[in-house]
Amino acid sequence: MTRERTYTWADPREVAMSAARVSGIEFLSLVGRGELPLPPALETLGINPLQVGAGWIEFELMPQEWHYNPLGSVHGGVLSTLADTALGCAVHSMLPAGTRYTSLDLTIKFTRAATVDSGPLRCRGELVSIGRRTATAEARTTDSRGRIIAHATTTCLLISDES
Repeated sequence: MTRERTYTWADPREVAMSAARVSGIEFLSLVGRGELPLPPALETLGINPLQVGAGWIEFELMPQEWHYNPLGSVHGGVLSTLADTALGCAVHSMLPAGTRYTSLDLTIKFTRAATVDSGPLRCRGELVSIGRRTATAEARTTDSRGRIIAHATTTCLLISDES
């Protein structure tokens, strides 16, 4: 049986311009409240922000069949995107207006399979350290029973518009 999925997204350039004008936590709060649209990658995968604070953020993903790999579980790339989003946004939450970041690395460990039966997956990213040029963060993804699905770390390069 063929299944179909349709979705929409906003112009990512407009979102990026908004991000440059406000602090990271202000930007993430605007997105979380729906005052700015989600980035297209999050719309595509169905990743939604839940809560944000200084140095941390939580996202949720409800596993769907279209997230599956050929083995019948959520593809590792989808879980990696969820973790990468939480990690980067945890860093972003501490950045002033005019400072951007890019991931230098992403390390993820998968501890169990996720399926539609896992219920909503929650990923919490937390800042570990922040300096002038780099920041590190860690994240954990859990299923509806609180079991760890994956855990990840990142290092991000901080880029100031003034440098």
